[in-house]
Amino acid sequence: MDISDVLALVPGWAGKPVHRLPLVGGLSHQVGLVRVDGADFIVRVLDPAVSEAGLGVPLEQEIANTVRAAESGVGAAVLHVLEEPPTLVLEYLPGTTLCAADVRDPARITKIAAAVRALHTGTRPFVNDMDIFDKLAQLLGLCDEHGLTVPEDYREHLPLVEDVRAALSASPLPKAPCHNDLLAENFIETGDRVRIVDYQLSGMNDPGFELGNIAAESQLTPELTELLARSYFGADFGAGALARVRLFSIMSNFTWTLWFCIHHGLLARPGSDFDYWGEAAAKWGRAKAALTGNELGRLLDLARRG
Repeated sequence: MDISDVLALVPGWAGKPVHRLPLVGGLSHQVGLVRVDGADFIVRVLDPAVSEAGLGVPLEQEIANTVRAAESGVGAAVLHVLEEPPTLVLEYLPGTTLCAADVRDPARITKIAAAVRALHTGTRPFVNDMDIFDKLAQLLGLCDEHGLTVPEDYREHLPLVEDVRAALSASPLPKAPCHNDLLAENFIETGDRVRIVDYQLSGMNDPGFELGNIAAESQLTPELTELLARSYFGADFGAGALARVRLFSIMSNFTWTLWFCIHHGLLARPGSDFDYWGEAAAKWGRAKAALTGNELGRLLDLARRG
């Protein structure tokens, strides 16, 4: 169902002039910007096929977590929830949607760290768990089930992934409500704050993955990754915490390679100009370089020590 088909179902909108406005974004669900009586809103129509393909949490979990992130003020306010089709009507956040180059600005990194810290410490626990290694196994199983193409030498590096898992399991951090998909476009800068939107992959997770995911998605240098980790951890920052973030950055690229393989194989929309396979190949290239690089052994040792 298209966004236009659900607008009349929103309480209080029937009979009012509702105008669609341009909006760029939304790789899976349908997301639109609408104006009603001079006020702007985001309408997010959730596609069950996304969670069925393993590319998002079940819709009821996404909705519940979006509500909890809104309660803490980190996410946009949830104004209406429609059961059929499953739809969220959200507060429109006037501000700047960030791009990867913006995230690489040191001044913004400190604001992003503050927003992530607020999400993790000020939000009620999310209703589900998310573990990146379990997600990797799930996505790889889906690729096998549907005969989807993955990078040719992907499985050859799974033993190294087990080494990373063992190192990160030695000194785990308490789980927190995590977004788990913090590409730059999910950050909205509003004045001196950064807000976080789109909880499609949210769940209780290791905070180190959240930071590593940010570093991976915006391709932060080691120096900027350290700034992000220092800004987030504060007095708890140390070499072990930084190693943890950098290892999770590898796992972000490694695992979300499969997300794009599955989207390319199962859910690519006709006429879409987004290159899902190209994104999978790019993430795989970065993951492979890190897994076979000279620093992996040192990072594993530091993470084990905590």
